[in-house]
This record gives sequence, C-alpha cells and structure tokens, in this order.
Amino acid sequence: MEKLGKLTPEQMAVLREGATEPAFSGKLLHNMGDGTYRCAYCGSALFSSGAKFESGTGWPSFDSPISPRAVELRPDTSHGMARTEVLCGRCGSHIGHVFDDGPTETGKRFCMNSCAMDFEGSGKERETGSKASR
Repeated sequence: MEKLGKLTPEQMAVLREGATEPAFSGKLLHNMGDGTYRCAYCGSALFSSGAKFESGTGWPSFDSPISPRAVELRPDTSHGMARTEVLCGRCGSHIGHVFDDGPTETGKRFCMNSCAMDFEGSGKERETGSKASR
C-alpha cells in the first residue's frame, strides 16, 4: 500500500506514529461539505459527511464509520489513560480515538485528526449545524 502523494511532517507524526494534532487547528474541523472522509495515507473511505457532528472538542467528530470494516479499534493505554484508538481498517494508520459520550443514538464520538483524512466532496453543500441538534 503506497501513498500517492507526499505526507507532511504532521501527517507522518499522526498517521504513522500515533500523534495528535493540536485542537482547533485542523483543516476539516468546520468542513460542512457533503462527501466522504478518506484516509490520508491509503485513500480508503472512513466516514460519511452525514455522520459528522459538532462536538466542541476541537477535532472533527463522527458518530459512526462509513462501514464496520472501515476502521479497526484497539485499546490504547498511552498517556496514563484508557482509550480506544481508531485505525484505518485498510492500512492501519492512526486516525484518532473513539469515546462513548456521543450525542446521537450510537452513543459514539469518533474524534479524528483532520490531517489524517482527506475530504472528497460530492459537490453539494450540507446543512450547517450540529447533527445532535437535528
């Protein structure tokens, strides 16, 4: 599996070394376009724009992946806390973490790094606002 484009140092640190981008710094945080969020390393589809909601945490948040096999979940006890790491189901790149405090019926908050994803728009603009409030 080979990345077609070149990874930035930040993408390399997040995707391949498990780092986290600074809160409120990501290019996709406020993206409200209609489309698909893909792994920035291998291009695999991860999340649909319809699953995105505003969590107020500073990272793009989703209530579910595009399919159960799109992501792999793994226990993460780094940094002195118990969390669940989210990896790309295809290439194993670190995308973010998932928490059980989501506001929708899934109860999940997939808290993702913007730099770990690329956005492929459908050309339509999505309704603005929080999914949780709809």
